[in-house]
Amino acid sequence: MGELTHLSLFSGIGGLDLAAERAGFRTVGQCEWADYPTKVLEKHWPDVPRWRDIRTLTGDDFYERTGMRTVDVVSGGFPCQPFSVAGKRRGKEDDRFLWPEMLRVVKELRPAWVVGENVAGIISVAIDQVLSDLESIGYACQAFVIPACAVDAPHRRDRVCIVAYRDGAGFGTRCNNRERGQIPHDKERNYPKSEPERSGRIGRACTVGPDVGHANSGGQHRDDRRRKQTELAHGCWWPVEPDVGRVANGVPHRVDRLKCLGNAVVPAQFYPIFQAIADVEVQNET
Repeated sequence: MGELTHLSLFSGIGGLDLAAERAGFRTVGQCEWADYPTKVLEKHWPDVPRWRDIRTLTGDDFYERTGMRTVDVVSGGFPCQPFSVAGKRRGKEDDRFLWPEMLRVVKELRPAWVVGENVAGIISVAIDQVLSDLESIGYACQAFVIPACAVDAPHRRDRVCIVAYRDGAGFGTRCNNRERGQIPHDKERNYPKSEPERSGRIGRACTVGPDVGHANSGGQHRDDRRRKQTELAHGCWWPVEPDVGRVANGVPHRVDRLKCLGNAVVPAQFYPIFQAIADVEVQNET
C-alpha cells in the first residue's frame, strides 16, 4: 500500500508531527509562522515543504510544492489564545482566531481525516462552532479531552482533540485523486491487522479518558501501543536536547525554548489518535 500522508498546520515544534510519524504517517508539509519553532522544524524535517503564513497555503500552491492534491490527514493546533483561561477568552472576536483559515485549508484539500488540537478552554467558547463547521462541509466529528498524565507525562495538561472523518470518503480509497499517481514510499508500513471496534456515526460529545483512539481490542496490539506511548512520553524516541533546566541562565534562546515547551503538544497524547486512524485505513485496504 502507499504511504499514509500528513499535513501539519500551526506546527509549533512538531509535537503532532512526531505523534503522526510514530503511527506511520509521512509529514509532507508544515505551516508555522514563529521564527524559533521554524528553526526546530527545519532541523528535524529539512526536506519538508514549509509555509510561514497559513493564509498563503492554498490547494493550488500545495500541489505546486508537493505534487499532491490531498493528504490522508490534516492536523493543526490552531492558536489557543482566544480560548485560554490565561487570556481574555474573546473567542472568534480575537484577531488570533485562525480556525477559519484551517477550515479553509480542509475545504480546499478535502483530506479523509482532520485532527485538531486546542486547550480545554475551547469547550465553553468555540467547540460547537468548530464541530458545526466541520459537519457543514461533510465531516462526522467528535471531540475528546486527553490529559497528558493519562500517557504517563508528569503533568496534567488537558488538551482537546477534535477528530473528523469525511462522510462518503469510502474506507480504503485514500488519496486516489493525486494527479501524479501513488506517492513513492521507501518502505511498507506493517501494521497489526486486528479488527477495529466500530461505534457507528461519530457523535459530538466530549469524552475524557486515556484510551480514546484505541481502535483495536487485541491484547498484543494494545501492549505495543502502550509501549510506544511510554517511549514518546519519556523522550525515548526523539532524545531531549539540550538537557536544560527550566530555570537555567546563560542558555542561548532560553526564553524561546521555554515558550516552545509551554505551547508544545505532548506527542504521546495524540499518538493513539493517529494510530487508530492508521489502523482503520490499513484494515480497510486489506
